[in-house]
Amino acid sequence: MADEAGDITVGKGGITLPARPESLRIDPAETAVVVIDMQNAYASRDGYVDRAGFDISGAAATIERIARVLETARTAGVQVVYLQNGWDGDYVEAGGPGSPNWHKSNALKTMRRQPELQGKLLARGGWDYALVDRLTPQPGDITLHKTRYSAFFNSQLDSVLRSRGIRTIVFVGIATNICVESTLRDGFHLEYFGVMLEDATHHLGPPQMQAASVYNVEKFFGWVSTVPDFCGALGQLPRE
Repeated sequence: MADEAGDITVGKGGITLPARPESLRIDPAETAVVVIDMQNAYASRDGYVDRAGFDISGAAATIERIARVLETARTAGVQVVYLQNGWDGDYVEAGGPGSPNWHKSNALKTMRRQPELQGKLLARGGWDYALVDRLTPQPGDITLHKTRYSAFFNSQLDSVLRSRGIRTIVFVGIATNICVESTLRDGFHLEYFGVMLEDATHHLGPPQMQAASVYNVEKFFGWVSTVPDFCGALGQLPRE
């Protein structure tokens, strides 16, 4: 519901997070930061995205901003949840020719064009699948596996969040226009309040893809905030 100042109060409320199109009153205990696909595949040289020909030059700065978000979140008692995208070593989970994923996944298409990469891209247990070193999970963080763009599809994310009373999800990660937006959209339909930190996400494709996703989230599926606003809001909490 909205209070007299026009802010929206989520659950018990507690702190005001500046956001667009309106601020949110959120409770840190009912909030999770969900980190989407910050893996070598998407953010490191010689990872799948780099090998597939996408520009990853902005990934390094995104990683640093996410690191700041996670440090602030942990200090404030906000749950951190990592998602890793990929499949088993035989790619059974990726689907065969009868699956749209088989035809649209750039990782699978890259391996079909370059058979020497078979088993190296987004295979669980490999370097490509691993999270980047800078964002190594800490004690108390949760790491989950996903096999499609949306982190809610056939994963434990929904049950993990609901079991902890999470109402608000703050999204960071790669790629804004694909996995981040897909997950936020699904979260909207599952009754979560989704907030995307626009400067802690990175797109694939031309720059206008970032702007398009920000527009979609702000106008239709959630709220948009920034790293300074998120960290500033949590930084006002009393320290124990």
